[in-house]
Amino acid sequence: MQYIQKHIAFWKESAERNLKTAKDLYKTRHFDACLFFCHLTLEKYLKARVIQRTSTAAPFTHDLVVLARVAHFTLTNEQETLLRTVNSFNISGRYDDYKLQFHKKATQAYTKKYLGNIDALYLWLRQH
Repeated sequence: MQYIQKHIAFWKESAERNLKTAKDLYKTRHFDACLFFCHLTLEKYLKARVIQRTSTAAPFTHDLVVLARVAHFTLTNEQETLLRTVNSFNISGRYDDYKLQFHKKATQAYTKKYLGNIDALYLWLRQH
């Protein structure tokens, strides 16, 4: 049981660090990287909740909707749509052929909107 608690703590602490990093990246105008770290924040927190709810290792996936379901979250349609959009930040931030296109899409206004929505969803996840 202590092993499980250590893994949960690891994922939660890592999610907190990634959210702080995302906010710092926004301040320094690295908008595409900010959104990538937003995805990491949600992924790591959801993996912590999967372990907490199932007492098993989190699945090897970056798909936030899948992780939310395995963690037994009941999402609204709006929340699920947000997670599907945020899933694209992971792909776009990792693979070179998507990076340039994503860099152009990740304007200050676009990033501010999603950073705010992700921050609110992260708070909601922590409260439920």
